[in-house]
Amino acid sequence: MSPAAVLPRRPRRPAWAGRNYSLLTASAFVTNLGSNGALIAAAFAVLEAGGDGGDVGLVAASRTLPLVLFLLIGGAVADRLPRHRVMVAANALNCVSQAAFAVLVLSGEARLWQMMLLTALGGTGQAFFSPAAEGMLLSSVRGEQASRAFAVFRMAMQGASVGGAALGGAMVAVIGPGWVLAADAAAFAVAGSMRAFLDVSHIPRRAPGGGMLADLREGWREFAGRPWLWGVVVQFSIANAVVGAADAVYGPLVARDHLGGAGPWGLALGFFGAGTVAGALLMTRWKPRRLLLAGTLGVFPLALPAAALAVPVPIAVLCAVMFLTGATVEVFGVSWMTALHQEIPEEKLSRIAAYDWFGSVALVPLAMALAGPAETAFGRTGALWGCAALVVVVTAAVLCVPDVRNLRRRTKHVTAGSRPASADTESPAGGLG
Repeated sequence: MSPAAVLPRRPRRPAWAGRNYSLLTASAFVTNLGSNGALIAAAFAVLEAGGDGGDVGLVAASRTLPLVLFLLIGGAVADRLPRHRVMVAANALNCVSQAAFAVLVLSGEARLWQMMLLTALGGTGQAFFSPAAEGMLLSSVRGEQASRAFAVFRMAMQGASVGGAALGGAMVAVIGPGWVLAADAAAFAVAGSMRAFLDVSHIPRRAPGGGMLADLREGWREFAGRPWLWGVVVQFSIANAVVGAADAVYGPLVARDHLGGAGPWGLALGFFGAGTVAGALLMTRWKPRRLLLAGTLGVFPLALPAAALAVPVPIAVLCAVMFLTGATVEVFGVSWMTALHQEIPEEKLSRIAAYDWFGSVALVPLAMALAGPAETAFGRTGALWGCAALVVVVTAAVLCVPDVRNLRRRTKHVTAGSRPASADTESPAGGLG
């Protein structure tokens, strides 16, 4: 027997990267790569069809409205039906809607109402997909390596976002937006095929009885009964709204007037994306003991880009600010997923994820609509300083919640009817505790 025959084979992947986790990460990379390019393609498709900036905003809003309307229902459905089937059905809807969008654009016959309708179908698919996907991911890892698994997943997602935006922009310039939308439809088809092979046998079967309203009420009780949970969701409902307005409305205007146009602004956004990848890489090694304290402290720099635009600072300084902000936001992102993983019972994960998503997007359309009037009332500089101040205020406010400051890392997952284990059962690799 040769010496090589007695040597144990090295595993091809870490022990925590099981089959479900690997499928989820790979499929998320594929869809994120396509979707970020499609966002750029959709905007240029509207413009090529004769639309203006207002029409681009209408198409973008058409995606957000059904997302807000159906998220809570999507969470209840994902906790009632096998989550992978909900994910595959949502991917199929996204595939069909993007394919139809691509055909219209390539034929040169796209109308604004058609683009709004197809984008709304895509938002509906996302409303059902996102809670199911988050619940599936949170249930796919166990034990002390959960935070590392979430960090690697987010690193793949953020890397795909950066690469997808860059690739999509280049493809729009070379081959046109229609083919980029077609590529996104193909990406949904590939990812949906991968997700069809997810294993849900480990998820407990739901007891018969009850209905959709009962599920929604139960999810609300779970959400409202945890001050750290609803406190952070309220915090981000405001922070996401004002940061979204600063980035989507004021950022391009400041870039046009002071930084040299779209190129420098795109570079700054690219640095933000690179920062998120760096932050996720950091979280593969760092395990803060007080999860939400570390994560919430990482949210304060989210005020810096709006402040930098208010000054405005030179593009090199803005890029550095965006990189730092991306990195610290990922500290929150990984810590937040780890907290949900260890505190929320398996059978309620998707409903809680739906409330999380709902809080994240509910106020964004309102903030976008108010951005123009706020600039008229307070001036662009005043509006940007207001955005920065709101981020600081709501982040400081959520630190007043004791559970946000004191929730600690542990390794045992919560099951239905069980009491949380000691918060000190895991010896941390480092942290703020």
